[in-house]
Amino acid sequence: MVQIPSHDELAGIAEHYGLGLSAKDIDEFAEPVGGVLSSWDAVERLYARVAPRPRSDRPWHRPDEAANPLGAWYVRTEIRENDDGPLAGRTVAIKDNTMVAGVPMMNGSRTLEGFVPTRDATVVSRLLAAGATITGKAVCEDLCFSGGSHTSRTGPVRNPWDLGRSAGGSSSGSAALVAAGEVDLATGGDQGGSVRIPSAFSGTVGHKPTHGLVPYTGAFPIEQTIDHIGPITRTVADAALMLEVMAGRDGLDPRQPADLSAGGYRAPLARDVRGLRIGVVGEGFAIPELSSPGVDDAVRAAIDVLRTAGLAAEDVSVPWHGDAMHIWNVIATEGAAAQMVDANAYGMNWQGAYDPELIAFYGRQWRERSTEFSESVKLVLLAARHTIDTEYGRHYAMARNLAGELRKGYDDALATYDVLVMPTLPMTATEIPAPGAARAELLARSLEMIANTAPFDVTGHPATSVPCGLVDGLPAGMMIIGRHFDDATCLQIAHAYEEAVGGFPAPPRT
Repeated sequence: MVQIPSHDELAGIAEHYGLGLSAKDIDEFAEPVGGVLSSWDAVERLYARVAPRPRSDRPWHRPDEAANPLGAWYVRTEIRENDDGPLAGRTVAIKDNTMVAGVPMMNGSRTLEGFVPTRDATVVSRLLAAGATITGKAVCEDLCFSGGSHTSRTGPVRNPWDLGRSAGGSSSGSAALVAAGEVDLATGGDQGGSVRIPSAFSGTVGHKPTHGLVPYTGAFPIEQTIDHIGPITRTVADAALMLEVMAGRDGLDPRQPADLSAGGYRAPLARDVRGLRIGVVGEGFAIPELSSPGVDDAVRAAIDVLRTAGLAAEDVSVPWHGDAMHIWNVIATEGAAAQMVDANAYGMNWQGAYDPELIAFYGRQWRERSTEFSESVKLVLLAARHTIDTEYGRHYAMARNLAGELRKGYDDALATYDVLVMPTLPMTATEIPAPGAARAELLARSLEMIANTAPFDVTGHPATSVPCGLVDGLPAGMMIIGRHFDDATCLQIAHAYEEAVGGFPAPPRT
């Protein structure tokens, strides 16, 4: 039951809002406030009739270090609900920001540790219905706010190509497990590149769908305008298959268009790509103080392979790309502080499915354990609280308005070209910071790599990262960006490249 506020509590609220109420005024408000709050108790009673019940029929365990050499598994389980379907016999790891009923979900953070969902996320239900076997939850970064793999409170996730290096984040465990062959398929989430970053660092295929193509229902939100879920796989064909299973409206996620039509991502892989046009975005290469010449060269060599396969490729300039990070910074910083933290992940004022149990658990626990936020989350809160309190969100409003201009910058280029191409990341996997590393190093390893990936979370364009070679023994990724809801062409061209080079190499045994 909701506690009726005391006189002093009402006085504190009045002071917070500057209402100028006297002690007598507060006494006069006490009874009507109590009357209004009776509805809160009524809603709780009504909700209890329809709330899902906890599940105890899905056994799970925490693997020991010997069984988890990459630090990539959070928990292991084995859930299969259908012996038929396109994913029958295939194993899947679910990123640990996504709900699997009856299986713990930590989201990489002490602020959610101990939470056990009562619901399956929509993508989990769809994967199980398609015959997949869920073999565990993959470690992700602390509240998914890192492009490095060193922030999860379970410990760093190690890159199977080099155990001393980052697997990329925030879907760190998902990509590491797929790359190492411990699982066939994995889900990832992407708000600043978190499907594509670990795919590029770890040598897997990662596809960030068009915003709204795959329902986000049942995944821990960061900022609803940039939230995405996508597949991480070893081959493009598997990414297309997973996307077919996961895509489509669920009626519970307002991120999805009412007229959404999804499906048919495998068949286009067989189509002839000759004559398709590629725009090579110059602003995605040679980024000052970030880009590795070896990575740029690997991506340009991959583009030459596509030319040999019959595609036309030309350089194109998208000036907005150079300013895109400023727009993402404002949206992701103020938006995440307001929704992910202040509003206990879900926020209000939207007509989608909520998880009251998660909201209550996380809302209470982050306030009790806020000192344990990662350094990157602390950075977000410090910057955002200052600007929200002093500028009242006007820069967030500006950035959201500029998102349309940014999208138009890419759309103008996509009016000429079928896809745009650039390096997924400007660098290969960096070393995992040592214990006790300076805060500046921890922050750099979390955020330095996102200049090419984050813009497309703001604009919502589909983007596929495919391995395009090794640079000093570490994978590099090529990113293929398409028109809204033309995910099929991104995957088609990625598949053509994969076929031309004979597939992608696997890492050495760990």
